Amino acid sequence: MSPLDSFLDGVRVIDLTRHLPGPLATQLLSDMGAEVVKIEPPGGEEMRQIGPEGSNGRSVYFDAVNAGKIGLRLDLRAPDDRATFLELVEWADVLVHSFRPGVMERLDLADAMLAARNPRLIRCAITGYGETSPLRAAAGHDANYLALSGILDRNGQVGPAFFDPPVADVTAGLFANISILGALRSRDRTGRGFHLDLSLADAVMPLQAFQLTELDRLGHVPKRQGELLNGGAAFYQIYETADHRHMVVGAVEPKFWARFCLAAGRPDWVARQSDPMPQTDLRAELGSYFGAKTLSELLANFEAIDCCVSPILDLQEAVASEHHRTRGLLKVGEEGLQALFPVLVDEIAPSPRPSFQEADGARHILDASSSCPAPDSRPRPPPEAGSAGEGDGHRPGVLRAAAPAGDRPA
Repeated sequence: MSPLDSFLDGVRVIDLTRHLPGPLATQLLSDMGAEVVKIEPPGGEEMRQIGPEGSNGRSVYFDAVNAGKIGLRLDLRAPDDRATFLELVEWADVLVHSFRPGVMERLDLADAMLAARNPRLIRCAITGYGETSPLRAAAGHDANYLALSGILDRNGQVGPAFFDPPVADVTAGLFANISILGALRSRDRTGRGFHLDLSLADAVMPLQAFQLTELDRLGHVPKRQGELLNGGAAFYQIYETADHRHMVVGAVEPKFWARFCLAAGRPDWVARQSDPMPQTDLRAELGSYFGAKTLSELLANFEAIDCCVSPILDLQEAVASEHHRTRGLLKVGEEGLQALFPVLVDEIAPSPRPSFQEADGARHILDASSSCPAPDSRPRPPPEAGSAGEGDGHRPGVLRAAAPAGDRPA
């Protein structure tokens, strides 16, 4: 068992999110040992029906980002379910939701009320455009956020191009996770919870640090196929081989570029790394070089040369690569192949995630924690042997108690 699996032992999370950004954020918390309870409406969230269906009747996409969590279905407008939810609010350390601004207020679950109910609660809202934007009520998906960020405009060959995986979705999930961890650390000192307002449209802007500083200081608006990192440079470019495969050259540093040029038998290219962007002529010469050789010939030529040249693999080839097999961060769990939290702690990879499980009811979750003192004062002692994560792979203590009887480990 990796130490990572218990980094957040004792942290309890209510997950009201859907689709990808929020579920990814809370899954990463679960990967570090937090107990995550996913709340769905009585009919389940729509992600259960989006994507290929697994053997359990749910979408494999749903299971991919909800493994490691326990599920509970509540109608937040029904008095009994609302009362149950408020008990969970008192139980929790973190609440994450992805409703549009105003929805929580219409559910009579405004942030001020949640904070009054549990002053230590971290409340994280992940929305498309944030709670203060003029676009706060607008619908959107990853492509919309990238379109409005200036990213789609400059990527692609002929016209703007989609990204897969979805950059804004994934980045927002990561920033939400980072923000929650920071808020928990601050709460350790202050005893006070926080409200976190995170927007997908905002999350991609810090990724453009280089481009933003060029815009600000030089007035330069990046152009498609005209910049260092988007196809303008011959030394940072994709090339097709004679057998219609592709290789990428990423020789940004002069030392790598020089090694590449010498290995290609073209020392005359070395001095041309500083050609103005876009390096159209030099790109064409490299294109002719790669286009005259097969992938296997090129691999044989560059395999022993440290110059940032790589074959472009499809996903099946990538998963089977020696790198991923050696690192051990792709593992088969209960529901199939999983990309685990990508960190080895003390040289140990994380444990595979258990399947998403639906609780018999909220009482299983709350009763498992009934001996804890009130949220505004409860201590966080180290887990006893046999509790969260011990002897049971990655399943936290509350998940163990809340899982349906037939699915509980012996």
